[in-house]
Amino acid sequence: MDKQTEIELQAAAFRRLQKHLMEDRTDVQNIDMMNLAGFCRNCLSRWYQEAANEKSIEMGKDEARQIFYGMTMDEWKANYQTDASPEKQAAFKVAFEENVRKKD
Repeated sequence: MDKQTEIELQAAAFRRLQKHLMEDRTDVQNIDMMNLAGFCRNCLSRWYQEAANEKSIEMGKDEARQIFYGMTMDEWKANYQTDASPEKQAAFKVAFEENVRKKD
């Protein structure tokens, strides 16, 4: 497979993952994704931002999130985010430290 085709397939897979998370499974909470898989929608938007910045494209966290989510974080939270139990919040602190902070 040539490199351009590989890049196009990777981009298509990313778009499908984004659609799945943003349209098909809005019921899945970010905290649950982070606790189970070590990443969430916010991580994906951060990786998008980092990729843009590596290409010398100025992009902040809020802009990247709005591009990935297709709406502002306030809109997402109002429409889809539910309250997390104290147990989930405690597990999130551990998952965040293990998967986000140690990589920064």
